[in-house]
Amino acid sequence: MGLPRCSPAHPRNFLPQLSSPEAPVDARILIAQPDYARQLRPLLPASAFAPDRSTLTVLGLNVSILMLGWAMARQLNISHWQGLILFLPFALVMGNAVVVLLFGTHDLMHSKAIRQPQLRRVVELLGLALLWMPPTLWKAVHNREHHGKTNSEQDPDRNYTFNQPQSWGKRIQNLFVPSVEVQPFWLYLGMTSAWGVHAFRNLTSVLLFNNGSTRYPVFSFQVSAKERRQIAIELAAVVMIHLAIIGLVGLRPVPLLLGYFLPIWIGYSIVIAYIYTNHMACQITDINDPLINSISLKMPGIFDTLHFNFSYHTEHHIFPGMNPDYYPHVRALLLEHYPKRFNLLGARQAWQLLMQTPRHYLDATTFASSCGSINQPCPLSVDPAPGTGV
Repeated sequence: MGLPRCSPAHPRNFLPQLSSPEAPVDARILIAQPDYARQLRPLLPASAFAPDRSTLTVLGLNVSILMLGWAMARQLNISHWQGLILFLPFALVMGNAVVVLLFGTHDLMHSKAIRQPQLRRVVELLGLALLWMPPTLWKAVHNREHHGKTNSEQDPDRNYTFNQPQSWGKRIQNLFVPSVEVQPFWLYLGMTSAWGVHAFRNLTSVLLFNNGSTRYPVFSFQVSAKERRQIAIELAAVVMIHLAIIGLVGLRPVPLLLGYFLPIWIGYSIVIAYIYTNHMACQITDINDPLINSISLKMPGIFDTLHFNFSYHTEHHIFPGMNPDYYPHVRALLLEHYPKRFNLLGARQAWQLLMQTPRHYLDATTFASSCGSINQPCPLSVDPAPGTGV
């Protein structure tokens, strides 16, 4: 255990081979997200853009799983070790339910599947509560800032740049995120904690300051006064929900650890394992080109079924409000029309890229270690033509 390594002795060029060859000269121009959407939408069925209300049923089922798990956890006793062992597999199921709540609510908040405003607010709050994420903040940081400025300098979800001032946010991210520098202890701790840091960083930035110049977030953004009030109210409701769950589970250490904390840690770990691969190995782009600044994963079908096809991330950035069941159709079109631009990797391959490269942007297409001793070109970078990007 210790601080991240910062030594030039680490491998610089040992990177897995990508499935697609280097993009040709005529593919180097960045293409904006609406241009992809305009070309591909006529090739997709109208049903792909119809609201998918079945997500509500799935969310309800997973809320039931969690409530059953919390009720079971209340009965756990350290003297009955057989019951503790039997509960562990169900804790894994509960952890997956945490993932489903986030990914399902994420899709609902991009779509118009729920038209009644009151029901929509309740579903959003319950779906994001275990993630400590007020829905109004999610709409700002994810729907507006991240999707509108994906992996640009103004994206609050990108990597820190090498030249950004040192802050507690930058130091913690350097400790936790997969990179050539990361220590195993901090990486594993970060899997359970990085989501919480992300939420805390953005929450405190908008609630305490909201001036657009806070130094510790990746990029500081502002919300309106109305949004700020709503975020505070929703955060209070989230706190009450967590207190109610703890009250249901009980304050005894074993039920609290296995029934409350363990499923949340499992859920956060699965969520962040996906999120790390979404954009972190990609270059910065001034023009929002999802095929250049995003990565899609080839995952076993069981994970795609459980997680609303969240591995189809580039496809999602082209059509955020689409029924995720149709993302495989978009992938087929991307492979047909843009095979040399599309970043489609296996999960292991994507993680290898992250673990064998630094995590700070030295410039748009170069990664640097925290102290600058290791510089590597972004392995997925495509140099934009003059005047078309950074």
